[in-house]
Amino acid sequence: MRTRMQHARYYILFAVIVVLLNACVPPGDQTTITTTATAVQKHTSTETSSPPISATESAPLPSTKEKTSLAPLPSPTHEPETVLFAVIGDFGEGNQGEEDVANLVKSWEPDFIITTGDNNYPIGSAETIDDHIGKYYHEFIYPYNGAYGDGADKNRFFPSLGNHDWMTLNAQPYLDYFSLPGIERYYDFVWGPIHFFVVNSDSNEPGGVSRISTQAMWLKSKLEESDSIWKIVYFHHPPYSSGFRGPVDWMSWPFQEWGASAILSGHDHLYERLLVNGTPFFINGLGGGPIYYFGLTSEYSAIRYNGDWGAMLVDADSQRITFQFINRLGEVIDTYQMTR
Repeated sequence: MRTRMQHARYYILFAVIVVLLNACVPPGDQTTITTTATAVQKHTSTETSSPPISATESAPLPSTKEKTSLAPLPSPTHEPETVLFAVIGDFGEGNQGEEDVANLVKSWEPDFIITTGDNNYPIGSAETIDDHIGKYYHEFIYPYNGAYGDGADKNRFFPSLGNHDWMTLNAQPYLDYFSLPGIERYYDFVWGPIHFFVVNSDSNEPGGVSRISTQAMWLKSKLEESDSIWKIVYFHHPPYSSGFRGPVDWMSWPFQEWGASAILSGHDHLYERLLVNGTPFFINGLGGGPIYYFGLTSEYSAIRYNGDWGAMLVDADSQRITFQFINRLGEVIDTYQMTR
């Protein structure tokens, strides 16, 4: 009996302790925990249910100018920067004309320079290449190992091959002197809102120069794949020209159909802007070589000039691109603008 009474007392005491412990729990603790758990779940659900981020919506890539020491790389994004570049052609004479044009170009402080060929007269030899290129433009070339001072810290000189560059076997001095993207004879690069496509228009090109050649199919594919705002193709031999040399038939590729915005060439030592079904074709061959006269005027010719040496200045952003030809005296000969 006494043992049962002791057990009863123990049960009563235990019950009292449980009641007292429950009374000590602050009201609302369970609600607070539940609310916090709900908030975490809601946040996680929001992130999970968000649509996948596309390539154009991803975090901005580093500036293309920082990606490589040789050339900006193609990028899926369009950076809203303004680009300023110069175009020189048929310039590699090592004469006063080339020096004056080089001084004009450098006064613009361009981001980079492109060329429409014939970089090294008369036969593209290794003995003359530094005297005819590096002497005037070494500040834009990387890597630069010539005799005329420091080069650039990243490449800002993007040439195309001309027929005089090919007069030495395999254009080897040119290929040795420059470090360019891809196979170097033809290549592409992106700088800001512009995708550039550099073609080798010389008949010595191993990949061919017809509109169904390996090189042409490369260009067609690259143009169709590109999502850049502006697409500029440049090379040496002009498909349309009023110069005495005239048009070069093998380069009459369907650039517009493939998506090109503008086409630049040289070979005729003069300046001409032609409009072919609304697409501008520029001949820029007044960089320093002997100035040529005009022949039969092309039906597409909009403006022609052969009064003095000069170069083109081009600036672009995401909405417009402006082409100018300026002679060595600083006179603006032609201005042509395209808007998006």
